[in-house]
Amino acid sequence: METKFYPQREMIFTKHPEFDNVKAAIFITSKESNMASVCLIEIAPGSETPIHTHEEQADSVFVVQGHGETYVNGSWQPIEPGDYLFIPAQGEHGTRNTGTHPLRLFVHHSPPLV
Repeated sequence: METKFYPQREMIFTKHPEFDNVKAAIFITSKESNMASVCLIEIAPGSETPIHTHEEQADSVFVVQGHGETYVNGSWQPIEPGDYLFIPAQGEHGTRNTGTHPLRLFVHHSPPLV
């Protein structure tokens, strides 16, 4: 695999395959790496990624933009730009946008989810 560069102006967001009012700009998939998949998730105001788990993947999530809440360790916690989350495999998690602007999350799954 070669080094990749994704200028923000060229990022393409598409509808998330599972969640309504959620978009994803996918950068790295299992086609490029057997170690991780990487994407930028955008959640519309008032929308969410419902509480769910990943059987094999650990999630590393960095809040880039917006405000919301995330479900970790059995309760909802407020999140804002600069916050970081680590969710181990099989850990329950979800995120909802409580703000008035899109909530953007930089997400790293290991091993790859997509």
